[in-house]
Order: sequence, then C-alpha cells, then structure tokens
Amino acid sequence: MAFCAKCGTQMADNAAFCPSCGTAAGAAQANAGAAAVPPVAPVPAPATYGTTAAPAQPLAENVVGMLAYFTIIPAIIFLLIEPYNRNRFVRFHSFQSIFTCIAVIIVDVVLTILSSMLHIVPVIGWVVTALMWPLWGLALLVLWILLVIKAYQHQMFKLPFVGDMAEKQAGA
Repeated sequence: MAFCAKCGTQMADNAAFCPSCGTAAGAAQANAGAAAVPPVAPVPAPATYGTTAAPAQPLAENVVGMLAYFTIIPAIIFLLIEPYNRNRFVRFHSFQSIFTCIAVIIVDVVLTILSSMLHIVPVIGWVVTALMWPLWGLALLVLWILLVIKAYQHQMFKLPFVGDMAEKQAGA
C-alpha cells in the first residue's frame, strides 16, 4: 500500500491519483524541504452486535441516590437493577423518593379539596387559594433540592414520616 505524499491518505499501489486530495501519485512535493507526512494508522472497524465488550462501570452510590429523586421512575428502576438493589444507601433513597411521591399526591388531593371549598368564600377564599398553590410548589421545589443535595453529599437525610418507612424498607 502506498500513501499520498501530500495528505497521507492510503492509496492502492496502482492508483494514479490520490482519492482524497487528487494529487498525482508520482508527483513530487511542491516544497522540497518539507518533511513527508507520516502514514496514518487505519481506523478500526466499529463494534458490531454480538461482540463481548467490557461491562460498564456502575455509577457511584451517591449519584444513584441523587438520581432516585428525579421522578419516581428512576427510583423504581434502581430497586430492580442488580448492583443497586443490594446497596442499602440506594435502596433508602429510592424508597424515600417513592414514599415522598405518594405523600405529595395525598397532600395534593387534600389541597385540591380544600381549595374547592375555599372558592365558595368570595374574596378571602380566592386569595388564600391563590397564595396556597404557589407556596406549596415552592415548598416542593425546596424539598426536592434539599433531598438531591443531601443524597449527593452521601448523607441519609430522613424526612419525618416517610424517612422512617424508607429506612425500614431499606434495612438489610
């Protein structure tokens, strides 16, 4: 196999011109004093299905604990996936995330009923309802950020009611 003197692309032995840059195969370089471009190593073929590749390294447990709070779906997945379902730290944060989501749904239902009853009161009920929902949303955002940061800092931060239930479920 020959290589192009100008760009270094691999060429067939009987090629008259470089397939990449179009330089004639026997042409001398324009710059006589310039060094020749070294040949480029061939690029390996991409991996195909059925090949055995090295297994991926599992994520650190604090990262997995943090990711368990990103909706309820990762928490359930981490309770089902093999290396993580045996880790007490990951199980605690996954169960706490699930139990917290259930508690938030219950509080949302109660607040919905309360706000529909407050709409009967003409002005004061409307004002209370208009303030209640943004404050509840802000409280949930602060709670979520707190739980994510505590899990990332590798702390088993327990919420008052759901933390005890999560600790019992995660117990060895």
